[in-house]
Amino acid sequence: MKTKHLACLLLVSILFSCNPKKEMITYEGFTQGTTFSIKYFASVDSVFILNKGIDSIFSEINHTASTYDKNSIISKVNSNQDIELNYDFIKLFNKSIEVSDSTNGCFDITVGDLVRKWGFGFKNNKMPTEFQVDSLMKSVGYKNLSINNNRLVKKLPETKIDFNAIAQGYTVDLVAEYFLNNNCTNFIVEIGGEVRANGSKQVDNPWIVGIEKPAPTDSSTQAIQLKIELNNKSISTSGNYRKYFVKDGVKYSHTIDPKTGYPVHHSLLSVSIIADDCTTADAYATAFMVMGIDRAKEFLKDHPKIEAYFIYVDSANNNKVYYTPNFLK
Repeated sequence: MKTKHLACLLLVSILFSCNPKKEMITYEGFTQGTTFSIKYFASVDSVFILNKGIDSIFSEINHTASTYDKNSIISKVNSNQDIELNYDFIKLFNKSIEVSDSTNGCFDITVGDLVRKWGFGFKNNKMPTEFQVDSLMKSVGYKNLSINNNRLVKKLPETKIDFNAIAQGYTVDLVAEYFLNNNCTNFIVEIGGEVRANGSKQVDNPWIVGIEKPAPTDSSTQAIQLKIELNNKSISTSGNYRKYFVKDGVKYSHTIDPKTGYPVHHSLLSVSIIADDCTTADAYATAFMVMGIDRAKEFLKDHPKIEAYFIYVDSANNNKVYYTPNFLK
């Protein structure tokens, strides 16, 4: 993939070299099972090649990390085929392990089968039995995995990988770096709600992003809780208020605790993370939803480079917010 990216970068660099007038370009579509929206400033005659380069990035990530594609690298890894890992798989894996270690396993790329068993994947399955959860938990655990000579090594063949909680943020970063390497410095990239912005729309007109207000029901009209300027940073939001089901009066969220195999039950509705790169923001947003607000606040004391905005419910069931000191700066 690195060779493909460099080839595109060299071609685009030629187009940028003459410094023609730049306009704001909007490129939107569908990738990784979700929508994307990209706005950037470039000359009109460079748009075709720039967008083709973006498509190439999307295609390569799907080939690397899509569990929907039976021929992807991750699908072959999960079916225990002997396959050499590419650059992006190794980057995704190493970052995942880094976040897993730092969060004491609250982020775990081996929990995908449990998520699907709870009905939050390809099919709306029935609520799993205790026996089914216990059986799947035997193969959960990121420490069962390692890489040796560009191949994945599993302690248990049943263990499967899912990069769903980090791949979109990683793809955002690839597109952002693609722009920066071609002197395209004013852009905003959004994939499935994961966002990275650089520069501004115009002089003194920064990129603005909104944090969604938690809705009481899945069909509620979307409202904005907060608008913020995003200056050369990334933001990712994860929440429990849309993807859930109710059975026998109990609400089950789509966030599965890797330590128990069951959906989390705590007061946190959503968390938004601001970080330098979107891969980091994406992964920690997921990890904090597993932790809950109290554990996440303790974690942030030792990680000052991560800024967070929490929306939670208090004992009276009222929505409250907590955010780190520099989140709104």
